[in-house]
Amino acid sequence: MNFKNCYYFDENFRFVKGGFSVVNGRFLDVGLEKDNAVDLQGAYVIPGLIDVHNHGNSNADFSDGSYEGDVKMARYLASVGVTSFAPATMTLPYETIARALEAGLKLRKAPVEGAARLLGVQMEGPFFSEKKKGAQNGEYLRLPDFAAFRKLYEDSEGLISIVDLAPELEGSVEFVEQAKALCTVSIAHTDSDYEHAKAAIDAGVTHLTHLYNAMPPIHHRKPGVIGAASENEAVSAELICDGIHVHPSSVRMAFRLFGADRMVLISDALRCCGMPDGEYELGGQQVFLAENVARLADGTIAGSATNLFDCMRNAVRFGISREDAVRAATWNPARQIRALDRVGSIANGKLADFVVCDEALNRKAVWLGGVEL
Repeated sequence: MNFKNCYYFDENFRFVKGGFSVVNGRFLDVGLEKDNAVDLQGAYVIPGLIDVHNHGNSNADFSDGSYEGDVKMARYLASVGVTSFAPATMTLPYETIARALEAGLKLRKAPVEGAARLLGVQMEGPFFSEKKKGAQNGEYLRLPDFAAFRKLYEDSEGLISIVDLAPELEGSVEFVEQAKALCTVSIAHTDSDYEHAKAAIDAGVTHLTHLYNAMPPIHHRKPGVIGAASENEAVSAELICDGIHVHPSSVRMAFRLFGADRMVLISDALRCCGMPDGEYELGGQQVFLAENVARLADGTIAGSATNLFDCMRNAVRFGISREDAVRAATWNPARQIRALDRVGSIANGKLADFVVCDEALNRKAVWLGGVEL
């Protein structure tokens, strides 16, 4: 199928007038406009979004370890323009994490029609700080354990694409040095000072999980994790852009501090995403959703109730350029989960996952593997 008369988002991170073709579910002849083509009437076309930190939606959570629940999550994500994802686990017993990975592996091996592609998993926990555990269950916190991680990684056939840890914990540097060969290593849920964070980054950390949240704030005499990560060009930073977790000014600050090439927009969505106000569950804890804010019983803000497409549009509303916001929701996350060879841009040979929008990035149609949903 051929498409013409659109502004597609190219690999130079700009919108270019032209067209493209889709053959056997992949992009071909990107930039060419052919006569026998679907006229997109000046629409804007962006790659399918990629959420590398998403716990759930539609009353399903990846940590449930349910294949049916994962499919439900994936169908919702595709419907809102998120065509690939790496769901996140929680701080839970290893056997619970293993069950979640087993269910996820089943979906990765056999993608479901009309459902987002499960390309990896972010292992969020249990190697975290008690002081900054946030909505993680403190009962299951552990010191970094490479042997335990490697077993989960190997049993899931390499499904884990990002693993998180607090760098101040004993054994963190040694863990990073070994784990970086297998997947991206990220700093998260940490009370670390600058020195411990820098040591972990020097050892191979290249990712920062939900910037600002569950970490010490930056201070002119105590730059901490944010200072250490921002000054190393190899480190990218996630950002929850739901308008609740991070103030719009801090969103703009993050893009200035890290640069558009290192920002990764995420949803950190919970099972309450796409659901009405009420009581839900997260890692064995009660979560209460009211007016789009999800909190634990003690008032701690948990994850979000917003999907990544809305987060991307929020970023633009907060002052981030349209091009930078799209890049942070497509190319950059694909790079962080080592999937740029398949997704993340509109380029010859890549999977034809794309979203047709108007100039304001209002979603008009979603295509997955060259098939309109």
